Amino acid sequence: MEFFIDLVTNGLLVGLMYALVALGFVLIYKATSIINFAQGDLVMFAGYIAAVLLGLRGVSIWLMIPLLAVAMVALGFVLERGILRPMVGQPLVSVIMVTIGLSFALQGLVAILWGASTKNLPLPVRIDPYIIGPAFISPINLVAAAIAIVFLVAFGLFFTRSRLGVAMRAVADDQQAAMVVGIKVPWVFALSWAIAGLAAAAGGVIWGNMLGVDTLLALVGLKVFPVVILGGLDSIPGAIIGGLIMGAVESLAAGYLDPYVGGGTKDFIPYVLMILVLFFKPYGFFGHETIERV
Repeated sequence: MEFFIDLVTNGLLVGLMYALVALGFVLIYKATSIINFAQGDLVMFAGYIAAVLLGLRGVSIWLMIPLLAVAMVALGFVLERGILRPMVGQPLVSVIMVTIGLSFALQGLVAILWGASTKNLPLPVRIDPYIIGPAFISPINLVAAAIAIVFLVAFGLFFTRSRLGVAMRAVADDQQAAMVVGIKVPWVFALSWAIAGLAAAAGGVIWGNMLGVDTLLALVGLKVFPVVILGGLDSIPGAIIGGLIMGAVESLAAGYLDPYVGGGTKDFIPYVLMILVLFFKPYGFFGHETIERV
């Protein structure tokens, strides 16, 4: 039982970090109905910027954080205006292929600008684990989970309490109706990409510290994709619940199955779970089911 509690506790903490990255997928899909396959690459790009900034003389982590946030918000605006805006009205498959092309372009860009070697992203966090009951909790996991909770709560309040958040929800529900009541839909599209860039900034710092910063960091996006599908592509609560479930399942699979199969189960178990869930819930646990009357 103590081993089980330890696995579940650490799995839930990692799940919150998954949920933070998944939020970028959900925000863009809610506003634009586009699955952004470059979200993991935005996380990677943010990790590179953070590592490079911390390597500059005189730049502390407290200066790096606002500079990174501004840079990623600006990048979100630029990508939406320069690449996605011209694709409005084009077939959905074409737009998805553009995001895939953007993914490879970002990977090539960071290699050109900063090289392909792994960069360290140190954070002022202790190394020795905290022992809470039967659980051994990594300090970086605890700090990262706390950051994820702050961001998720802040985004939740933004969508429920602010005028811009309500406007984004309106656009997600019905773009034409939102335009009729005076909401500037193109501005909402740009804002969704900017906020996704902000979420990627937080994810880049967290995952960059844990895994190191290189082009492989972009694979976090693929790791998070089952979370998005499980919770529902257009559901923020679903992203949180999906992240927690996937984090716990990964941890339990690694703890109980790896000794028998030689390891690697947590790399494919989330996709197996995603497939099983889609058999019974094609729109995920909290996704909006679209019904078309003919």
